[in-house]
Amino acid sequence: MTLYDSEMSLQAIGNALNLNPIKVRKLLITAGVYESEVAEKVKNTFEEYRETQDYKTSILSTSSTLQLSKASITSYLPYQKGVYFPSTAEKEKISVGAERQQRYRAMKRWRADPTEENFWGVVLVYAGVKFKTYSGLPFSYEIKKGRNGEYTKELWIDRREKSKSLAWSSVLLALGNIKGKVVERPKALGDIRGVTYIYGMFYRFGLIDVPDEVKEKIGHPKDHKK
Repeated sequence: MTLYDSEMSLQAIGNALNLNPIKVRKLLITAGVYESEVAEKVKNTFEEYRETQDYKTSILSTSSTLQLSKASITSYLPYQKGVYFPSTAEKEKISVGAERQQRYRAMKRWRADPTEENFWGVVLVYAGVKFKTYSGLPFSYEIKKGRNGEYTKELWIDRREKSKSLAWSSVLLALGNIKGKVVERPKALGDIRGVTYIYGMFYRFGLIDVPDEVKEKIGHPKDHKK
C-alpha cells in the first residue's frame, strides 16, 4: 500500500519524504489518488477553460472564477507532461497501486454514467496494460496523440513482432453487442476487425465473463473481484 493509502496526513507524508505537504498533494493528484471537493472543482473548471484557452490563461480564468490565487490553482493541478517526481524512490512510495486505483475509478465513473466519453476514459487508463487474446496470446495497446495534442481515437495493438491498429468505432460496436454475462467466444461480440483483442480487453475490464476453459488460457482479471 502507499503512504497515502495508509491514511497518513499530507504533513506526515511530507515529513517521511522530506517534501512540502503542498508538493505531496500535487504529486498525489498527478498519480490520480488524491480526492477532495476543492481539487474536483479546480479540475473541472480548469478543464472547461482548457477546451478554448491555453494553459496559462486557463489557470488565470479558473483563479478568477473560483476566487483562489493562481498559486493555489496550480497546486491543485497535476504536473504537466514531462515533469516527473523528484526521485524514483519517492515515486514508488507514493504511486504504488495508483494505476490500479485509476483504472478502478475510471470504470466506476463509466458504470455510474455510461457515456462514450467515460468509456474512452476507461480505455485510456488501460493503455500499456497486458491483456491476452482468446487463444492466450499476450498483447497491449497504446494510444497516440495527434498534432493538436489530443489523443487519436485509435488503439495500436502491440503483438511484439508487429503492431496493428484497432478503430475506436469497432470497440464501441462490440460494446453494444454484449449479450449476457458469459461470452463464449470473440465472434459473439460481432464480426468485427480485431474482435479477438476486444474480447481480451472486455474480460480484463470486467465487462464480460468467459467459459472456464478460456480462463485457463487467459487467466483471471486482475482489476476486479469476482
